[in-house]
Amino acid sequence: MRSGWPTQLAQVILVLALAPLLTGVTRKVRARLLRRRGASVLQPYRDLLKLIRKEVVVAENASWLFRAAPYVIFATTWVAAALVPTFATGLPLGAAADLIVIVALLGTARFMLALAGLDVGTSFGGIGSSREMMFATLAEPAMLMAVFTLSLFAGSTELSSISAFMLGPRAGLSISLALALVALIIVAIGENARIPVDNPATHLELTMVHEAMILEYSGRHLAVIEAAAFVKLLLYLSLIACVFVPWGTAVAGAGLFRYALGLGLYVGKLALLGFLLSVFETAIAKMRVFRVPDFLGVALMLGLLGTMLLFVSRAPH
Repeated sequence: MRSGWPTQLAQVILVLALAPLLTGVTRKVRARLLRRRGASVLQPYRDLLKLIRKEVVVAENASWLFRAAPYVIFATTWVAAALVPTFATGLPLGAAADLIVIVALLGTARFMLALAGLDVGTSFGGIGSSREMMFATLAEPAMLMAVFTLSLFAGSTELSSISAFMLGPRAGLSISLALALVALIIVAIGENARIPVDNPATHLELTMVHEAMILEYSGRHLAVIEAAAFVKLLLYLSLIACVFVPWGTAVAGAGLFRYALGLGLYVGKLALLGFLLSVFETAIAKMRVFRVPDFLGVALMLGLLGTMLLFVSRAPH
């Protein structure tokens, strides 16, 4: 257990350090696919540093909630991302790395962001918050149905147990797992405000969702919210890699070589998933806002179908 705490601390720092780089890589790949040069992959780090140095401008009618929300959003998102096993499993916080806990932490961050968008009373903030909560009514149940499918399949909602089960001989190929994977991918796209749900690179008021809620933020408050968005993207890609591509993950106490190998494979998985995300965003157009519930509804139905198929296949005959 003692040897596991330094590894746990390294994982907590790793998710925070790699999150802006992952966003930079996705932006760079997308720019190259569109035949543009694009900014450096380190540009998100520079953007955060620039925002931290800027003065904070707060509306006169903003309450304490407006000032506290960025830090709550960042803290809950960071904790959720740190709980997902990256390059090693069986760490001291492994018992808390439960999928239900992660969903609850992400729901808390979403709730605080919606309240912050409503706090100042601007029309854009209200539109963004209402759209965010409308999408959440489908995204959260879809996420939970995918969680239920995985928990029924592995017999646990703990990520380390699910990862170990997927590495075992009893996992095999399953239609329910495939449906849960597709549902989780759709939820990840919607929760991170990526194309086709939202375009993180646009500032068109009529189509904004995430950006509309943070229009009133500036300075270090905006930097903290942007950092939370970077960590959230890494969280979902890490979750997909941990559950569906767990190969190469080291076990606590396995030794420095195994840790290094697990770290290298984890970075490779993130790079591959980020590349696939950029290709998907380049190949598809943004949909209308009123079509997004249909898109997220597909994830909900896939998760429900995966759970029902698992029940039927395991029912006694």
